[in-house]
Amino acid sequence: MTTQTAPILSLQPPKDVSISEIEAELSQIWQAFNAVGDDGNVPAATRATTFSLLVYEPEETQQLLAVLGFYTGPVDGIGGPRMEAALKQAQKTYGLSVTGKPNEETLAKLREAWLKQRGADSNGDGSSRRATALDARSAVADEIASRNPCRIIALCPVSGEDEGVSAQVSAYCPIQKHSQSTLVCCEYITLKGTVEALERVGGMISALLIGELPKFLWWKAAPDLNNHGLFKRLAELSNCVIVDSCQFNVPESDLLQVQHLVESGIPVADLNWRRLAAWQELTAEAFDPPERRAALQEVNRVTIDYEKGNPDQALMFLGWLGSRLHWQPISYEKEGGDYDIKRIKFLTQDQREVEAELAGIPTADWGDIPGDLIGLRLTSTNADADCCTVLCSETTGCMRMEAGGGAQSCRIQQVAPMSDQKAEYLLSQQLQRWGREMLYEESLAVTAEIIRLIEGVED
Repeated sequence: MTTQTAPILSLQPPKDVSISEIEAELSQIWQAFNAVGDDGNVPAATRATTFSLLVYEPEETQQLLAVLGFYTGPVDGIGGPRMEAALKQAQKTYGLSVTGKPNEETLAKLREAWLKQRGADSNGDGSSRRATALDARSAVADEIASRNPCRIIALCPVSGEDEGVSAQVSAYCPIQKHSQSTLVCCEYITLKGTVEALERVGGMISALLIGELPKFLWWKAAPDLNNHGLFKRLAELSNCVIVDSCQFNVPESDLLQVQHLVESGIPVADLNWRRLAAWQELTAEAFDPPERRAALQEVNRVTIDYEKGNPDQALMFLGWLGSRLHWQPISYEKEGGDYDIKRIKFLTQDQREVEAELAGIPTADWGDIPGDLIGLRLTSTNADADCCTVLCSETTGCMRMEAGGGAQSCRIQQVAPMSDQKAEYLLSQQLQRWGREMLYEESLAVTAEIIRLIEGVED
């Protein structure tokens, strides 16, 4: 399935305004276009009164690549072929290792090049122009607006000196969203400044959220309540904080921060959790037959392979399995090696031991989602138990899982690649629900116990 964004009608392209004039400027747009449809030729347009979405976009790499002329795609923080090509071109230009992947060395060189360009572009009065402004109407914003017209407030931290916060407003309408002859439109507010500058206007950001309507916060950084004042303020105002753990820089520690949010009573949604749905459904389906249901209790060996780099999907899947089967994590050891193998032991309710192995598989062709699951094997040391189950991704195959062998015959299935794993699609779906999700929270609690074991040993 290919997801296509619906046609978008532009009412107001990005316009620079004073931060204090944002509401007045938006009101003027809607007053002007509410009457456009009177002649019957052009439909009138009205702002959506559905919800507010705050997007915090801290990743500078894509912004800097765009400013320096390497990247021409939407600045939305999401990777893809154009982003990879831009990174390779920049790495080659600056004499770096050409990987097509973001890293600290590349980011440092991009910052250095931007500062040089910024100096060369300084105005005659000695002041320097800020990096090219980002348009909140990215591919992600269009996908959201086409399904859920709303108010989108994008917070974009920038490098360099603190020059206060600049603002842009714009308005776009998905063509198919209308009420009789009136288009229902999405309004965009983009705020740019250093982290410190954005912190200072936290109260004003809060005031831009629409009244009594639901409020979502898509936080594309480490969700740290203790060390990020703006995040704490906005998280406490929101009906739901949305993260994507596949993009976490310190995966295990950042996932613990998510658990801290849940323990603080803040509803959280992780887009990466949604990517596990097919694996969870096929695992449950394997034990639906009555003759296999009892055999599930015999499972005491679990092997999970994932694309090396980010173990959060594997950890969350293991947490889900442990929470459903009431396994208590009790110990951890690291084998390391090329596969970065981790072994976690659990204790069942009837005091049996279960051993799980997580293996990060080096892959030549990484997908768009760091850390995607590759394979799963459930089996038992009891040769008479009918519980052996193997799942694997269609692109990678089942060779390593099938090579586990043994006397048991295995139920083997392939997990078809999901066409809707991209963040923009998952986000647009998530915005149709909010509040607490008990299955996710119960699974994350076990995942957090596993991570604490890991961090306790590795510290």
